[in-house]
Amino acid sequence: MNSELTVLDIILNSGALEIMVMLILLGMSIASWTMIIKRSQVLSEASRKAIQFEDRFWSGIDLSQLYKEVQARKDDLTGSEQIFYSGFKEFARLHRSNDKVPEAVMEGTSRAMRVSLSKEVDELETNLPFLATVGSISPYIGLFGTVLGIMTAFIALGAMKQPTLATVAPGIAGALIATAMGLFAAIPAVMFYNRLTNKVSKLEHTYATFMEEFSSILHRQAFAANQEK
Repeated sequence: MNSELTVLDIILNSGALEIMVMLILLGMSIASWTMIIKRSQVLSEASRKAIQFEDRFWSGIDLSQLYKEVQARKDDLTGSEQIFYSGFKEFARLHRSNDKVPEAVMEGTSRAMRVSLSKEVDELETNLPFLATVGSISPYIGLFGTVLGIMTAFIALGAMKQPTLATVAPGIAGALIATAMGLFAAIPAVMFYNRLTNKVSKLEHTYATFMEEFSSILHRQAFAANQEK
């Protein structure tokens, strides 16, 4: 009879604490996969938008015209577009009031873009710490469930007059399932945490490079305008 037990039968015949541990691990696994899929889509979209905007930026379009286009949808800006919008807006504001002090103009412009860069990176990193947490604690939660299951199996074994392997095997198997579920939750979480973190780092580098290049253009404009006066 025991040889016909399925994994589901073993789980259902486990103790209440073991089942609770398995449910926790199952919930963590579902939550991590949901975040993995969502973050992967967000980062892919962010990468696509960054390439698309930079192609537009370097197409030779007048920056004032590009700013007007971006301003028209300022509530939906992300990534390089948001950095450009914040920088150009601050540059135009400071240039009107400090046109004879280009250093002050560039300092304020750079500060505005750095703030935008920081906010964009924080947004990209949303939920990544949760994946790291799942990856680090799931094996221990699974091990806790395994210890509980083995303890229960050996207590039951001690109460039997003629114990056999067949009588305790389902209990031990159920305990080991908890460890397997812990690894099932942890391994994808760690793998995708590393992968997504690498994508965030690449996007941050892309944004920072764009910010420096844009700052150089604005720097030349600020000092050129000051020399003309």
